[in-house]
Amino acid sequence: MKVLIVGSGGREHAIAASAAKSSKVEKMYCAPGNAGIEEFAECVPIGAMEFEKLVAFAKEKSIDLCIVGMDDPLVGGLVDEMEAAGIRTFGPRKNAAILEGSKAFSKDLMKKYHIPTAAYENFTDPDAAIAYLETAKFPIVLKADGLALGKGVLICQNFEEAKEGVCTIMLDKKFGTAGNEMVIEEFMTGREVSVLSFVDGKTIKTMTSAQDHKRAGDGDTGLNTGGMGTFSPSPFYTKEVEEFCSEHIYQATVDAMAAEGREFKGVIFFGLMLTEEGPKVLEYNARFGDPEAQVVLPRMKNDLIEVVEACIDGTLDQVDLQFEDNAAVCVVLASEGYPVSYEKGFPIQGLEEFNKHEGYYCFHAGTKLQDGQIVTNGGRVLGVTAKGKDLKEARANAYAATEWVQFENKYMRHDIGKAIDEV
Repeated sequence: MKVLIVGSGGREHAIAASAAKSSKVEKMYCAPGNAGIEEFAECVPIGAMEFEKLVAFAKEKSIDLCIVGMDDPLVGGLVDEMEAAGIRTFGPRKNAAILEGSKAFSKDLMKKYHIPTAAYENFTDPDAAIAYLETAKFPIVLKADGLALGKGVLICQNFEEAKEGVCTIMLDKKFGTAGNEMVIEEFMTGREVSVLSFVDGKTIKTMTSAQDHKRAGDGDTGLNTGGMGTFSPSPFYTKEVEEFCSEHIYQATVDAMAAEGREFKGVIFFGLMLTEEGPKVLEYNARFGDPEAQVVLPRMKNDLIEVVEACIDGTLDQVDLQFEDNAAVCVVLASEGYPVSYEKGFPIQGLEEFNKHEGYYCFHAGTKLQDGQIVTNGGRVLGVTAKGKDLKEARANAYAATEWVQFENKYMRHDIGKAIDEV
């Protein structure tokens, strides 16, 4: 089988590493890929949003299966384009990827189908949004409606901050057209948990739980990022929480999308908040999380390609999804200054160490090959992941492994998974 993966980050590297273990795969391509993915796949210089070129490449190479990793091409309709060309593709079609593509849509869906979430209002007029905020309870959350690389969320402590936030999102258009519409949402408190799931349109099978760390600095300080690290499983995701979510959130979401004529096939990422009133949905993503995929996929026992094909074929109910009884922690090595501004092009040393140790992984996010040397090429550069018999061992292993890698302006958080010490 010839497989094409679309994307260029740590998530796609994790997908490629998992897919490479399948006996079904004879050749793998990745567009555009990165320096790490080249270990498993032939990288081709086609951007994730260059749909015509991607389709032409898939036809030219007789691709049997395309896996779309990134949110932008999913929301833009790449799956529809591939399917129209006769290419079997994993991921939601455009009318289902709106679950992530529009926060206003997803909030309205949850309200209509009684799926637990925070109270909210949607706005397209900045003046109306500011008028609403004058009587709002603080802190409060402002969310750009569209895709914003995981950064279009502002938590405002008072009216002045919120008013400035409206200007940032809707008038200054800091997140581009994602800010044409905005969601104002009540601020929820509690533990955050991420649960990824495979979906075939009607059946949903959840993967092991995880927890991301979004803020740039230790102690959850600084700006929101695409994710500075994660751990799996979450000790706060208890049997009781899982049972509640299975009944009121997971299947309910799949059924709601089907009822709306938006059959969802692919991965739904549930961002949950465990509040005092019970679990509520913070957000949906329509693909593997990043860096959640880097701790979830290494723990999956199943053949990824077999599960992906079951989702496409509508036979997921026949799959027994299994995960290892251990733990994994991922620490992101970023460029100093991320997510605002940072320099690129620094050589990376120490990557060969990961080939010498079982249970250790280095997933490339922002790297490229330059004159035979792997160099930094992004804000989030690498995701250093390690397994352990439990979370504390996995955390110790991951941080030890971060010392193997060196590059100029290397930056990381030092408290990824620290919450597990409280359990």
